[in-house]
Amino acid sequence: MPIDILSTEAETGGQRLERLLTRGTLDGLKAILNQLCADRASLHASVLTSNTFGELLARLGFKLVLTKQIHVQDAYSRMGQEGGIKVVLPYYDIPTQSSFPTLVNFDSTFTMTPKGEAFFGEQLNELRKGLTARA
Repeated sequence: MPIDILSTEAETGGQRLERLLTRGTLDGLKAILNQLCADRASLHASVLTSNTFGELLARLGFKLVLTKQIHVQDAYSRMGQEGGIKVVLPYYDIPTQSSFPTLVNFDSTFTMTPKGEAFFGEQLNELRKGLTARA
């Protein structure tokens, strides 16, 4: 069967990033990345050159703040300029039966637990592997 040249077009880095993020296993990371940067080309480059989740945040102009525990209901009550929280990203990972909430703050910080940082760091590594793998 002949190869269809139109279907083998080269995928851009941003398109590959979007395709990989549609995997169900990266939903939590996708929600965070959507808050980080709208420019997918810049996000793609930052993902490829970051070794840790904190480094990715720093490259995109954010700071990671770790806290022992996040009470999601309390975080929702503190949303807005007065409370300092812009977005609450509650994430529950069914396979591990763990909750990894993330807070996006107005002062350009992301607040999460150390376990959340480790979890999303692993997802970042999985995404980076997918981006660098040969198609």
